[in-house]
Amino acid sequence: MRLVTNARLTGRDGPHDIEIDGGRIGRIAPAGRLAGEEWIDATGCFVSPPFVEPHVHLDTALTAGEPRWNASGSLWEGIAVWSERKAALTRDDVVARASEVLRWYAANGVLHVRSHVDVTDPGLVALDAMLAVRDQVADVIGLQLVAFPQEGVRSFDQGAELLEEAARRGVDAIGAIPHYEDTREDGVRSLEIAFDIAQRHGLALDAHCDEIDDDQSRFVEVLAALARRGGLRERATASHTTAMGSYGGAYSGKLQRIIARSGANLVCNPLANLALQGRFDGYPKRRGLTQVKEMLAAGVNVAFGHDDVMDPFFPLGTAFPLQVALVGAAAAQLTAPAEIDEAFAMVTGRAARVLGLGDRYGVETGRPASLVVLPAASPHDAVRRQTRPSHVVAHGRLVAETPAAATRLTWPGRRPETVDFARPRTEARVPRGAAGNGA
Repeated sequence: MRLVTNARLTGRDGPHDIEIDGGRIGRIAPAGRLAGEEWIDATGCFVSPPFVEPHVHLDTALTAGEPRWNASGSLWEGIAVWSERKAALTRDDVVARASEVLRWYAANGVLHVRSHVDVTDPGLVALDAMLAVRDQVADVIGLQLVAFPQEGVRSFDQGAELLEEAARRGVDAIGAIPHYEDTREDGVRSLEIAFDIAQRHGLALDAHCDEIDDDQSRFVEVLAALARRGGLRERATASHTTAMGSYGGAYSGKLQRIIARSGANLVCNPLANLALQGRFDGYPKRRGLTQVKEMLAAGVNVAFGHDDVMDPFFPLGTAFPLQVALVGAAAAQLTAPAEIDEAFAMVTGRAARVLGLGDRYGVETGRPASLVVLPAASPHDAVRRQTRPSHVVAHGRLVAETPAAATRLTWPGRRPETVDFARPRTEARVPRGAAGNGA
């Protein structure tokens, strides 16, 4: 047996050792009480389940500036630019870009990803490429694919037929974009079509919903009602929901009850939506984000997603979830200690709930041996200092290592010193064998 030693774990006092039994987690015990080969010494650092990306567009990634830049920075121009770039897609193009970003994700400790894939393309070029990528990365990253009708279901010729075909080809979830449809009635009908396809094929549903600064865009209530009445419940997700930033108090209170009762998830994408929303406002400009604090208080599961990585919608990004958590915490005003811990949960455990990972996730006996070692004392510390994993383990295999970076500091009146900002102040590590062997 191999051991990850001297790990700081949530809910456990003092350093612990984690037994790795093939691709599974074996026993977990206070440091020094398990027999086995010391494989990774966590040196008192925080060990977490892997990060989870609940919302990204890998088919559009790394296309910023192609064929032109989104000059206005608006969602609508982003869609127009992507439509132009989409015409030049090839299988090799999509595979190469998506695979590169997935390598970034793995290096950053993200081992579960849900990617939306544009299916408003009669050739389904991007979808077929992403299905191949899903198979290629399966030993390291669990990749879920959402059939996403970027240009609409009712408002795009053959939109419904392409969603149906995507389901037949093997996607994991069905998407929709009701606020982009031509009319309110088309938007409602598009959700009904998406739910019908998802239910008939036994798939999840994840819709781009109300990604607009219009306080009359209220499709999330439709999605929640369909999720509850049709039994999809926690397998349904409303992503973006930025119109919430424009809703009044009376409607917001009603909506919180509707979503909580439905069991549906929400995914907020703070990086991209802080950049995209409010583009038509003077000052003050709206934030255009999900009502994160209010929805959490109402018992709704909310996660943070990256959304875009260097594409026509958002030209920045490194696929680093703690950056998303930090920006999300600031934008949603999650600044109390427990709220900062929630920001961490929104890129780990809460995001895992969106993907429906269940007992396939977590640092617990019998679960997959997938984890990250963070040079931090706690989730709060990791978010504050933006610590990248020193070790990333996927199914019992070490897939990424990041050496600590030290800074040589020369301060007036002091001798030069080496400062390692990546290491927290933690209790002393327990030498192997100090507490005896055996559990």
